[in-house]
Amino acid sequence: MSTPEGPRRVRVTSPRTSAARRPITPTGTREIDEQTRLGEVYMHSLIQSQLRLALAVIAGAAVVLGGIPLLFVLVPATRTLDVFGVPLPWVILGVAVYPVVYVAARIYVRHAERIESEFTEFVGRQ
Repeated sequence: MSTPEGPRRVRVTSPRTSAARRPITPTGTREIDEQTRLGEVYMHSLIQSQLRLALAVIAGAAVVLGGIPLLFVLVPATRTLDVFGVPLPWVILGVAVYPVVYVAARIYVRHAERIESEFTEFVGRQ
């Protein structure tokens, strides 16, 4: 069986194969790069979101850590209580404070990354 020969296909290419292509940048990114008024609004929005997050995490950590002295004042028995031979105030201030700070830091990082990714997605769509 022989196959019928049809017209030969020819690939047509541009002689300028080394010409640099202009990168396609989203409008939002261009506005930020060119520092236009709209770009300033975008950046101000991002900074405000991150500032609100930072203040909320700091306030939450301050309430938890600031409650420790209040605990000692309102419940006098906690001042003299021993845990495995170590005074409770030492245990709280020397051990229990660090997990609170760690959790606050993890919450901040997780939410800050989410804010940045949402901002990048938003600006990339523009």
